[in-house]
Amino acid sequence: MTEFLQNLPASAYLLLAGSYLLGSIPFGLLIGKAHGVDIREQGSGNIGATNLGRALGKRWAFAAFLLDFAKGILPTLAIPCIFHDTQDADGLVVITIFAGTASILGHTFPLYLRFRGGKGVATTLGVITGVAPPATLLAGIVWGGVYLMTRTVSISSLATGATLPLGIWATELLYEQTNFNARLVFSIAIAALIFLRHRTNIVRLLKGEELSFKKDTEAARDDSLS
Repeated sequence: MTEFLQNLPASAYLLLAGSYLLGSIPFGLLIGKAHGVDIREQGSGNIGATNLGRALGKRWAFAAFLLDFAKGILPTLAIPCIFHDTQDADGLVVITIFAGTASILGHTFPLYLRFRGGKGVATTLGVITGVAPPATLLAGIVWGGVYLMTRTVSISSLATGATLPLGIWATELLYEQTNFNARLVFSIAIAALIFLRHRTNIVRLLKGEELSFKKDTEAARDDSLS
C-alpha cells in the first residue's frame, strides 16, 4: 500500500484537487440564485438543502440534496475506474477515501464562499455509499426513523453521524472488507466533523430551543441537511 501511495501519478493529485473543487460547488445557493433568492439571507442562512427548502419548497430541497450527494459519490467512483489495473486493493481504498474526504471538505469549507459552507451530511452519505454501501443503508434507515419520531433534521443528522462507524463495523461482519481500519478511521473522523459542524444545533437542543421542521418554514431554524 505504501509503495502504491508513494508512486501515485500526477493525475491522482489532480483528481483530489478536483474532488475538493467539485465539493465546493454550492448547489443549494446556486439553485436559490436561479430563482432570485439568496438563501444566505433566508431562514438560518445556511447554503444547504434544508434552508433551500424553506425558501423554495421541498422539491428544490430534494434536488439540492441529490446534487450534494452526487458530489460525494462521484470521486469515489472515479478513483477505481482510473486505477482499475492496480493490484494494491488497500492502497486503492485509501486514495478513494482521500478523494471522498476532499469532496466533503470542499462542501463544508468551500473555496468559492470563503470557506463558509454547509454541514456535509448529504455529501458524506454520497462518499459512504461509494466506500461502504451497507453503511449508507443503515444510516438512511436511522435518519428516516429518527426524523419520523422527532421531525427535527439536526437530531436525525447527528444520529446518522453516530451511526456511520457502526455501519462500517456491521459491513465488516457481513463480508470481509478491504482495509477495514482505514474505513473505520474515516467514518469516525467524518462523524466527528458532523458533530463539530452541528455544534450550534447541539447548543440549541440542550437549551430546548431547536425547532422541528414545520410547514412554517420561516419559523424553523434547523439547517442540518446540507
